[in-house]
Amino acid sequence: MAILDANQPVFYVVSPETFAVMVSRRATGDQEPPQQISESVLTQGTMRLNRFDALAEKLIGLEQQRASRGELSKASIGILRNRLDAHVLPFFKYIPPSQVTSVQMEAFVQRLTESQLSSTTVSQYLVVVRKLLKLAVKHGFLRELPEMPEVKVVNRPRSMLSLMEYRALVRTAHRLGEQKCLAPELKSSGGHRERFWVASRNLTLSPDMAWVIRFMVNSFVRPGDIRQLKHKHVHVVRGESTYLRLTLPETKRHDTPVVTLRPAVQVYEVALARAQEKGQGGAEDYVFLPAELDRVYALAVLGFWFKWVMREAGVASVDALGRDRTLYCLRHTSIMFRLLYGQGIDMLTLARNARTSVQMIERFYASALDGEMNVAMLQSRRSSKT
Repeated sequence: MAILDANQPVFYVVSPETFAVMVSRRATGDQEPPQQISESVLTQGTMRLNRFDALAEKLIGLEQQRASRGELSKASIGILRNRLDAHVLPFFKYIPPSQVTSVQMEAFVQRLTESQLSSTTVSQYLVVVRKLLKLAVKHGFLRELPEMPEVKVVNRPRSMLSLMEYRALVRTAHRLGEQKCLAPELKSSGGHRERFWVASRNLTLSPDMAWVIRFMVNSFVRPGDIRQLKHKHVHVVRGESTYLRLTLPETKRHDTPVVTLRPAVQVYEVALARAQEKGQGGAEDYVFLPAELDRVYALAVLGFWFKWVMREAGVASVDALGRDRTLYCLRHTSIMFRLLYGQGIDMLTLARNARTSVQMIERFYASALDGEMNVAMLQSRRSSKT
């Protein structure tokens, strides 16, 4: 039995048998608590939840229920587990939820900061801890949540490519593929590479690299979409406009079809024809790197190739603001090109087609726009009425 004061355990009442065991163990110099105490007080009954690992199990169960109702994506459960295992449980392992204070929360934020996590990620970790502490309040271990540290979230838009850089990447990818060049034994940092982590079959650049660059810039998709894109997800539409309708699996709680620009049609048809020559191209076959059934590895190979192509094309791997350029910058480039070169583009239509929100475009995409990028539009004049 646990005796509580202000919903916090002060001392425990044990049975005479357990007390006798404790006395005998102390007489022999054994300082470890009796097994029956840890089992009865710490792992059974209501007090079992006065531990972060127990609350974490309960939280995961509740989040899984939300996912089954369609309120959360299944991927969010994996993200929650990763955050619990990476920092939350290691830090709060020996701290009962009933004894968490604002000082400990500040120490937790310091740990995250020292791990060089962004302000956005730190804020997301605090959301996880807040959910755990709310469960502690619900079960009576806390009267109220401790004061949470204030973390100012700084938006950090991803890098994009200029039109000239994009063209250089496409030309270089085509050239390296046609010349059957082998990957250089150099790292992105300039050091010598002792061995490659990619399979030998992927040390020669495939045409898929140039296709992926063009496809992403003309379809608004994320790298994760490229990883799972199958031919059954692609429908060629020809009419007043020619485009691809992509019925991709749900991503970030968005499941609406994606409409591409016309160049993506040409990319897809070339990739499909090449796949059919090799006896592939079926509904369940992947569009890019179809021979690689491990899709996590396939996406990693594309990332490896992308860095290689950037180096050969003379395109900096970081932009002027120090932001890394990865495959994801192709999606940013796609949206930015529409904002810069699309005529009368409607922000809501663009956001929905890119499976995001207008707010996200304004925070992470359009925030990189400046007046000089569209100076012609700023200087334009309405035509006079006749």
